[in-house]
Amino acid sequence: MHPIEDFGFTPDLRAHIAGNVDAFQDRRHAELALRSAAVALAIFRHEDQAAVIVTRRAPRLRDHGGQWALPGGGIDAGETATGAALRELAEEVNLDLDASAVLGTLDDYVTRSGFIITPVVVWTDIEDANLLPNPDEVESIHAFTFSELMRSDSPNLENIPESDRPVLSMNYRDDRIYSPTAAVLYQFREVALQGNATRVKHFDQPVFAWK
Repeated sequence: MHPIEDFGFTPDLRAHIAGNVDAFQDRRHAELALRSAAVALAIFRHEDQAAVIVTRRAPRLRDHGGQWALPGGGIDAGETATGAALRELAEEVNLDLDASAVLGTLDDYVTRSGFIITPVVVWTDIEDANLLPNPDEVESIHAFTFSELMRSDSPNLENIPESDRPVLSMNYRDDRIYSPTAAVLYQFREVALQGNATRVKHFDQPVFAWK
């Protein structure tokens, strides 16, 4: 695996990410008491560079309304993590892809709210204008560009009295994205872009994300 040098949305970048994700020994987590979920790390073209789709969840949602998120949700009976991630992309942001768009998966991440999240890395040639938020689930769609993802002031680590594990967040423009979304984005940066075998299960989430 090797680090990225150019953020341009090119076939070379796709090959670079695919090679790094394929070489990474991703880890699954088995816990019958938790619900399985999947999120999509969907790479697309934003202006002159590559970016990952992030969303603001609709504020009226019962779970984590108004928070930053990756497209995703629970895995239905008989469904794979890959299938769930692709379905959620279509449902949440109007991005209809097949299995050929999938580059691989990262480590499962266990949330305080009772989910095992499998991150699925996806590549699409679609541009911003073709993405449409489903108003029932998504307030807005945003581009987390690779240059933003590689900011030297991310990640942030905080100690909280409620946990013996550091809480991880990623800076995004003039805001912060917290774990679990931040943990997935950070591992994507380290593995897919930098070629590092970085694990993130030891990073915690802020208390507001525990419910």
